[in-house]
Amino acid sequence: MDVSGQIKQFTWLSSSGQWNLFWSQPRQHCEVYAYCGAFGACYPNSLPSCNCLTGFEPKSGHDWDLSDYSSGCVRKNHLQCESNSTANGEKDKFLMNPGMVLPEEHLQSVAVGSAAECESNCLNNCSCTAYAYDSGCSIWNEELVNLHQHDDGSGNPIHIRLSSSDVPSGKNNKGIVIGAVGGSVAVVLVLLGLIFVAIRRQQRRSVGTKAVEGSLVAFGYKDLQIATKSFSEKLGGGGFGSVFKGTLPDSSVIAVKKLESISQGEKQFRTEVSTIGAIQHVNLVRLRGFCSEGDKKLLVYDYMQNGSLESHLLHQIDSKVLDWKTRYQIALGTARGLAYLHEKCRDCIIHCDVKPENILLDAEFCPKVADFGLAKLVGREFSRVLTTMRGTRGYLAPEWLSGVPITAKADVYSYGMMLFEFISGRRNSEQSEDGKVKFFPHWAASVMVEGGDVLRILDPRLERIAEAEEVTRICRIACWCIQDDENQRPSMGQIVQILEGVLEVNLPPVPRSLHVFVDNQEHIVFFTESSSSQSSRTSHPSSASSQSKITVSTESSKA
Repeated sequence: MDVSGQIKQFTWLSSSGQWNLFWSQPRQHCEVYAYCGAFGACYPNSLPSCNCLTGFEPKSGHDWDLSDYSSGCVRKNHLQCESNSTANGEKDKFLMNPGMVLPEEHLQSVAVGSAAECESNCLNNCSCTAYAYDSGCSIWNEELVNLHQHDDGSGNPIHIRLSSSDVPSGKNNKGIVIGAVGGSVAVVLVLLGLIFVAIRRQQRRSVGTKAVEGSLVAFGYKDLQIATKSFSEKLGGGGFGSVFKGTLPDSSVIAVKKLESISQGEKQFRTEVSTIGAIQHVNLVRLRGFCSEGDKKLLVYDYMQNGSLESHLLHQIDSKVLDWKTRYQIALGTARGLAYLHEKCRDCIIHCDVKPENILLDAEFCPKVADFGLAKLVGREFSRVLTTMRGTRGYLAPEWLSGVPITAKADVYSYGMMLFEFISGRRNSEQSEDGKVKFFPHWAASVMVEGGDVLRILDPRLERIAEAEEVTRICRIACWCIQDDENQRPSMGQIVQILEGVLEVNLPPVPRSLHVFVDNQEHIVFFTESSSSQSSRTSHPSSASSQSKITVSTESSKA
């Protein structure tokens, strides 16, 4: 580790007789925690990379001369916080710094309705050192650290609290403006007319008119009408609203979801949307923006070229069938996305509606979990909508119907039911022409527990081309996920490790709830292997090797 705080690995180049930087973490010095110290800002494309904010100076000039900026900066003049007035009667003021990545340390959200109220709230708080307002008020208490810019200069404005004597005077600019107006009123009117025309043209061309914290964009409803051609191309729909395809002026394709049954107030809606927008992961659909105009509530997402997993897994498209390798990677990616929601976010986010329709696939068939965070947006009506939604009940954990508190293990149950469909390539429950119900999970669990050939239960369209060890692994995970007692279900983090081959999993018991389906044998027919599944093709042993032999099990399963 060098003075920058980065861990670096060098390789020796014999040809040049020099050390060559091979790897560093963090990759950029501006990403190092408190690299420029308190009230210092990091600029990755300039030298020196650290500079004190206006109104501040280096705390240790000697250290800064040696390129050690960690001591940070101190104020040139003390704030007049206690009385908020100087001898001349001037209060502390704020100076805007544009294009900054806002720090998360000492951050506090304040419920106010305007930028002026946000500034006043900070001004009346002696510990407040800065504020930012863009659809919501954020204030920072105590020292500011980790202020920096992105490589492309993008970011948000932040207003730094300064002594009135440190804020540059605007008197000269006012004099120039007054002189120009006094010199020629006609010229001013012409300029105003040109500006008005330019603004009108920009409004027609630009869809997003207001960027909010976390790079979300507040879209106008009319702009989204234009982008979606009056919502003419419907991609799908559910209990929470319909989704439409759209195109922004920069030619990027979007998916617009028109929310229904939203009863939240404006501030609460924007707060929840900001929370969702801050959640970013390679296996989660990115929220690009939103629209909130009266009762019109819409969410704008990245468009996924290959649609939903349901359309590829459960419905044959253009004679293309998802091979086993792709299915396994989709299962792993989905688990990673859910694990991030459950375990990596500041507050655990329960998806509540995990099913193939809510797993989207990009151009490379990388899975993206969609519709996370809608539980809070819909509010009290969520449970009612969810339990009556077509295509959802088959994935719901027993907790939804019994009335006990819902935890992240409800998502685990839904994920397990979905895994069975990864294996079979069809719905878990189907009704035949004679009215009998075909239920796949019980048959699959029975074959596995009895030690039978797991490739018998594989989607016959795959013609037994799959790793038997991987099929067994997924089948075992699925059975553990749908255990009646949620304490016996693994966490999504454990599921990721099992799928990666890091953990091993014991043979699970057949869940008691599956036996309900065989109480009336006259109406239950289990899936049976088709002739195509009798192929003599053999599978190769799995190449995945376990890094550690950790067993996922419970006391009851060991008895």
